[in-house]
Amino acid sequence: MIPDQIVEGPLTMSMDPYNGTWTQQEAGHLLRRTTFGPTFQQIQSAVNLGMDATVNSLLQINPTGLPLSYDPNETISAFGTTWINSVYPAGAASAQVHENARIKSLGAWLIKRLNTENTTIAEKMCLFWQNHFAAVLAPDSRASYQYHLLIRNSSLGNFKQFVKDMTIDPTMLIFLNGASNNVYSPNENYAREILELFTIGKGPQIGPGDYTNYTENDVAAGAKVFTGYTVDGLRSATLTSPVAIYYDILHDQSTKQLSSHFGNQTIVANGATEYADYIDVIFQQNQVATYICTKLYRYFVNYDLTLDVQTNIIPVMAQTMIDNNYEILPVMQLLLKSQHFYDIAFHGALIRNPLELVFGMFNPCDSVPNFDLVSNSDLYISIYDFCQNMGQSYGAPPSVAGWIAYYQAPAFSKLWVNSTTIKNRFDLANYITVYTGIPINGNNFKVNALNLVNGLSFPDNAIAVIDDLCTVFFPKAISAAQKTLLKFILTGGLPDFEWTNDYNAYAADPTNAVVSTPVRTKVEQVLARIFQMPEFQTI
Repeated sequence: MIPDQIVEGPLTMSMDPYNGTWTQQEAGHLLRRTTFGPTFQQIQSAVNLGMDATVNSLLQINPTGLPLSYDPNETISAFGTTWINSVYPAGAASAQVHENARIKSLGAWLIKRLNTENTTIAEKMCLFWQNHFAAVLAPDSRASYQYHLLIRNSSLGNFKQFVKDMTIDPTMLIFLNGASNNVYSPNENYAREILELFTIGKGPQIGPGDYTNYTENDVAAGAKVFTGYTVDGLRSATLTSPVAIYYDILHDQSTKQLSSHFGNQTIVANGATEYADYIDVIFQQNQVATYICTKLYRYFVNYDLTLDVQTNIIPVMAQTMIDNNYEILPVMQLLLKSQHFYDIAFHGALIRNPLELVFGMFNPCDSVPNFDLVSNSDLYISIYDFCQNMGQSYGAPPSVAGWIAYYQAPAFSKLWVNSTTIKNRFDLANYITVYTGIPINGNNFKVNALNLVNGLSFPDNAIAVIDDLCTVFFPKAISAAQKTLLKFILTGGLPDFEWTNDYNAYAADPTNAVVSTPVRTKVEQVLARIFQMPEFQTI
């Protein structure tokens, strides 16, 4: 059973810089919320660095690797090279075969990034924006790659420019029918979502066709603004990447009238950049900052927007965004360094999503596959499938609104867990600990229990081992009885010195399976128990 995630007081309603104690508790909370699972060493390093330096280090978006060809059906780009700028073969059937291979490569690339992220907020930000600008994979994986690269490169950049770039991104143009929106057949899909979901938010309906922040007439005007763009080069045998193309003849040349929500402004015909003029007008409304900061808050802090939060926290975040011309980085710096963020009431206030769950098991154990390219990639696709079975397909959100756990009140993150998904969670925990692991091409992948225990503070001390494991995997302290049970599993019910003897024998001869296997097995049994505890299901 998952503990009821009701935030209890006292709550610190201050966005002033955090000045409390900086211990493993606070450092672990920060890293669990900003990464997909810290190691014990990363938590300890954060303690030693201090809050300010740790946050600054986390807020770095470094380059990532490229998706690589590994499927034998990919014959244009060589094995082990990237296909992101490769053409497709002529003929629909052959192009589809290559697309199937490239989709697998892209999926493996997305999942691998979560497993090899190091200490950076990059991947958590990417998942946030994939949920915000929710679009499914394009029919051309090169376009899907461009979309995900845009998300990564813009994740801490300028939000206004991000919206402009996303508006003419080939994947988004295809997904929300922008590529077929023209003066002869206007389509309102993107014009509606840019207001309702991407920038300003809908708000309560206050009149016929009036949603507090915009009207149906604004949607219709926006649809005209966005006319004229299409996508060229999909699965092309000559063009190395899909591109957005503007055709003036397909653009609505009329002057577009906006409602009083936008100061009754007009958007005059301005060709290929008219869409940017309209977005500039949208961003003149301070509600844009309030809307996006609310989503950031719910993702990184807590879904419960109390009156105090709406009065004392969100406005400070929004004003910071406005004062910095809609730069995202200053808002995240403010939030992650605030007294409010570290309030103990928020520790464990969110249920782990499937990706956080899976890599919250693998990453703290430094478990990264080291097979061949094919096996590593197939493994990541298997993990993708595991997460899909638990309700989250990275790259394929269920709708333009994203995953319901991020917006469906009042349950929010509790929606990740039901009678089916909790069984899948527990089954996976057993698979990768006490069972043989995930089978891939004659190999098996499971948590690296020896890596984990070797990195703890005093791995030969049973009490210290359990304390350190609790620091890594639990957002809040567990009871003394729970710790006693975990130590009983670790020691097999024997005196603590028996664990000390076993570990020291292994440490003296780590390649000897006779002495390493008992240590590994006992740690795996402890992990199996931890991964099925209600407290582990939260961050």
